[in-house]
Amino acid sequence: MTVYRKARMRDVPELQRLINSYAEKGLMLPRPLVMLYEGLRDFVVAEDGGEIVAVGALHIVWDDLAEIRALAVAPGKEGRGYGRGLVGVLLDEARDMGIGQVFALTYQPGFFEKCGFSVVSKDTLPHKVWGECINCPKFPKCDEVAVMYTLDR
Repeated sequence: MTVYRKARMRDVPELQRLINSYAEKGLMLPRPLVMLYEGLRDFVVAEDGGEIVAVGALHIVWDDLAEIRALAVAPGKEGRGYGRGLVGVLLDEARDMGIGQVFALTYQPGFFEKCGFSVVSKDTLPHKVWGECINCPKFPKCDEVAVMYTLDR
């Protein structure tokens, strides 16, 4: 049975291993331990049989905007609904906080579209969104796709 829960301090090394395995392939930004510890409250994990099988974070950007980031499913565990389940939990969290829109920058827009997101132009996102992009090796030539979800409040 899958349990979705807030990440805990003891989870951080596993979160880093999972996230950075995708970063090594150029599919997401690497996360140093300090960033994970500082942002731990943003993270939710999917746990199945005591094993962390997926991770994702909801990062508040502004009063009415948040980002789903660092969404990763353990290799070999794809296609089992863990990613979609995490997105649902993160959207519920945003809704509970009164956030109206949630976006993601992704190489998997089709996945997010299946979760109810729509592809949008990156130009429609506020400049505040791009704060971390300076650390990306692909900056300023971002090839990720922006997707947006508008919440019912």
